[in-house]
Amino acid sequence: MSLVAASVLFACTFPPYAPNQPPSIPSSQPSSLQPIPTLPGAPPATPATSVKVALLAPQSGAYSNVGATLVNAAQLALGSPGSPVLDIRDTQSTPAGAAAAATAAIAAGDQLIIGPLSGAETAAVAPIAQKANIPVLAFTNDGTQSTPGVWTLGITADQQFERLVQAAHEYDNRMTLAALLPQGVYGDQVVAALGQAATKAGFPAPNIVRYDQSFSDMNNAVRDLADYADRRGPLDEKIRQARANRTAEGRKEAAQLAEQAIPAPPFDVLAVGATGQDLVEIESLLPYYDLNPSQVRFLGPSNWAYDSGLGLSAISGGWYAAPDPALRAQFVQNYMAKYATTPPTIADVAYDAASLARVLAVGQGLSVANLTSTGGFVGADGVFVLDLDGHVRRALAIFQIEPSGTPQMVQPSPQTLAPPAS
Repeated sequence: MSLVAASVLFACTFPPYAPNQPPSIPSSQPSSLQPIPTLPGAPPATPATSVKVALLAPQSGAYSNVGATLVNAAQLALGSPGSPVLDIRDTQSTPAGAAAAATAAIAAGDQLIIGPLSGAETAAVAPIAQKANIPVLAFTNDGTQSTPGVWTLGITADQQFERLVQAAHEYDNRMTLAALLPQGVYGDQVVAALGQAATKAGFPAPNIVRYDQSFSDMNNAVRDLADYADRRGPLDEKIRQARANRTAEGRKEAAQLAEQAIPAPPFDVLAVGATGQDLVEIESLLPYYDLNPSQVRFLGPSNWAYDSGLGLSAISGGWYAAPDPALRAQFVQNYMAKYATTPPTIADVAYDAASLARVLAVGQGLSVANLTSTGGFVGADGVFVLDLDGHVRRALAIFQIEPSGTPQMVQPSPQTLAPPAS
């Protein structure tokens, strides 16, 4: 399986590598990719077999086991005759090691860098590569590292929440966004992502409340965001006055008032950045402060796919965005056939980066203009497009949390992506 040139345009702290991937869920999408068409344009001036591509991967240090997977995936992508030469450079699992590896690769004449693994390593490599005009296809999901000439191929917060907010508007007719996000790097990334997504969807600026890891602070954050006192206060006062009557009529009136629903919250979409045990604790607070699925569409990170065993009934109907797992079936089959093991999802981005290098090396050549001049590519996890500013746009599916707590795909990955707004 190899990368396909598209014919039209189409979390908690992030881990050091990406993307996040849900478990297998039935899908209506095809499970194999089409054959590679020839990219338009003149053939490259240099044969592909004379082109060298650097793979910056940890061969030693804390993430050396991940590095072995990255090497396997890249070699699988470049295994056909005529592919570029893969120059594997050890990053030693550190930013300094990544910088040294990039410097050595450039000195050796490599024309493209794929990797490194983490956001910190990418930050160290970027200025070195930019100075030499060498494109970088990094594996991190830290979208803040995206910059001209440096693309982050991991599934980022802005990709996820832009897809979710757009769907909440277009498919669900929602218009008012709020967010409950943790302090820290991941929360900062989602704040930026939601601001951009709201602007693109035509939403007002989102109301964002942050919390630390204590249950007390979570409780205060949910209560404040829900505007609970103002929503509940007038009804509670009527109930108090009715009970003060101390008559049968007063007791009856108080009982009837107690059955009344309080007004809806001042938003109809709520992004919740919690996962794992933090999500369990926040979920217990949502109904207490009258934030219910009947009034609010909950949005969350793709890590919710791993939380299905936690009992998520309070966010029933909530959405997260992630690749359709069925799309990577052919890649998994090919990887298992060669290495006799199932690839982790980090292998997807290494495979796609190396496949993109092969497609361009045998076509137009490895340059920023050619990386961004087509309508995008179909990789192991679906369609993606490299933009000139370094951002990567991805076609993600939407999954819904069912009453049982398990996810179900409700909107497939788009087969095309619209060009970015000018």
